[in-house]
Amino acid sequence: MEISEIENSRSDIIKIAVVGPESTGKSTMSAYLAAHYHTIWVPEYARGYCEKLTEPPTWQDEINMFYGQLALEAELLPKANKLLICDTTFITVKIWSDQIFGKSPQEVVDELPKHPYDLYLLLDIDLPWQDDPLRDFPHMREHFMDVWHKELQALNAHYVLISGTGEDRYTSAVEAIDAFIGEL
Repeated sequence: MEISEIENSRSDIIKIAVVGPESTGKSTMSAYLAAHYHTIWVPEYARGYCEKLTEPPTWQDEINMFYGQLALEAELLPKANKLLICDTTFITVKIWSDQIFGKSPQEVVDELPKHPYDLYLLLDIDLPWQDDPLRDFPHMREHFMDVWHKELQALNAHYVLISGTGEDRYTSAVEAIDAFIGEL
């Protein structure tokens, strides 16, 4: 699928990206928010992709995950009910590529500013680390939190830091979305 075919064809949909370092509850938060707002959520394409790998991801795998995330979002966008909740975005491909390979695929860098989200919820690292075979950097959570802030600022993204545990974390996310919608 060409990038030009993966454009947001439904400008009436508000796109909310749930982002952050590893083990911050992005998937759980995305599912919660989708249920709360009676809409759907876009899962993280890279998770399913990496579960099938038998070796560490290559440069080409990162590019494949970039295109896969875009295609999955485009596929699910027409099914959204006013909001589309995205469990991460392809910014993750840039962050991981920078960390692992020392640079990012040029097509990822070029496309980042062309695929904005209306609101980013940056999940804080205040949740306990949960081991998972696809998580690699428990000792670098603060580093990646700084990276996420920098990446979002570089995009001039509208984002809110979501902290807290349990119900407080969900309440903060809902309040951030409701406040954003109220400003529209």
